Amino acid sequence: MLTITIPEGELFRDATQEFVTVPAQTIQMEHSLISISKWESMYHEPFLTIKQKTKAQTLDYFRCMCITSGVNPLVWSNISPEITKTIVAYMNDPMTATTIKRPEKSGPKRSQVLTSELIYSYMAQFGIPFTCEKWHINRLLTLIRVCDAKQEAPKKMSPKETMAQHRAINAARRGRR
Repeated sequence: MLTITIPEGELFRDATQEFVTVPAQTIQMEHSLISISKWESMYHEPFLTIKQKTKAQTLDYFRCMCITSGVNPLVWSNISPEITKTIVAYMNDPMTATTIKRPEKSGPKRSQVLTSELIYSYMAQFGIPFTCEKWHINRLLTLIRVCDAKQEAPKKMSPKETMAQHRAINAARRGRR
């Protein structure tokens, strides 16, 4: 969870031709499957792509990430570039110590467009409770990758590796006699 404070700011309303002061507000945000699902339902396109988001799409995603209730809608206009960098750094954090060492090309999943529904289907397939939809998305995706890696059949040894293993076993047996 990320807690940020958006500072007080002043906006000009064209309709009333007056300045409005927007008070500072502290909000909590989560980069989670729930947030992604909300954003995808608004834009009808996958969020987890390399396609660059517009400023409006990014701001809408920040709103989807917000878990604080009663946020003044005008406060979003006071997000500075520094606050944006903080949010993006939080979104890019792996949130886990686990690393998976295997080629990125492995498996058909690499060619699939990753949407929130597909992530939910992986959760169901691997028996991951849906309460994990509130986890940081990078942590959840790592768990899904770990489950997928554990399900894969072990890589077969080459004939050369098999012969080397047999030689080692035979040598060990001879040493025991």
